[in-house]
Amino acid sequence: MKKILIIEDDNDINNLLYDALTKAGYDCTQAFSGTEGLLCLEKGSFSLVLLDLMLPGKNGESLLPAIKQKENVPVIVVSAKDSLESKVSLLTSGAEDYITKPFEIEELIARVGVQIRRSSGAEHKADELKYKDLTLCPTSFSVIVNGQEILLTKQEFKIMELLLSHPHQVFSKQDIYSYAWEDIYIGEDKTINVHISNIRKKLKAATDTEYIETVWGIGFRLAK
Repeated sequence: MKKILIIEDDNDINNLLYDALTKAGYDCTQAFSGTEGLLCLEKGSFSLVLLDLMLPGKNGESLLPAIKQKENVPVIVVSAKDSLESKVSLLTSGAEDYITKPFEIEELIARVGVQIRRSSGAEHKADELKYKDLTLCPTSFSVIVNGQEILLTKQEFKIMELLLSHPHQVFSKQDIYSYAWEDIYIGEDKTINVHISNIRKKLKAATDTEYIETVWGIGFRLAK
């Protein structure tokens, strides 16, 4: 069972995260200050840290490098600070993701899953990925639908690879951008939308089956 450290001084938010993540199958530890968070890290090892910024004792900005110095554990910042400057600063300082409050708990759980899979190396390259009448082959960089090859760009291919690798998972635009472009996402909504639209058009030319579903307010997943 993957272990998550929640460092959040607001009791209600900390308990919300604890209950939701525990229900999702994670082993969670709660810390209510920066100092307590460091003590938890000294006592045990974790698969991921959820980090608030405005903490008593030692704030999140100063805690982040201390966490990274101890071990290379993924850190998702969860903060009410929503300025672009704050996001860029924390992401370039080592945080893997940044979620602003208030947040949707389903999206947070999805992002936690993405970071844990990446850090554990679980997102391996399969020989083939299949869903309905679509087959994607990473080694030959090919996508076949109903026996017809669909020509995708590199980013379009990576988007389909991500969705097919986890057919029941909802991915946020940040998840998709980070995977397909291997870069930090800073609100490239138009870029994601255009690429999803292009994929749909190419698939539509070969089949009437829908393969990509929009989950409003969260992101995208494979259509059921």
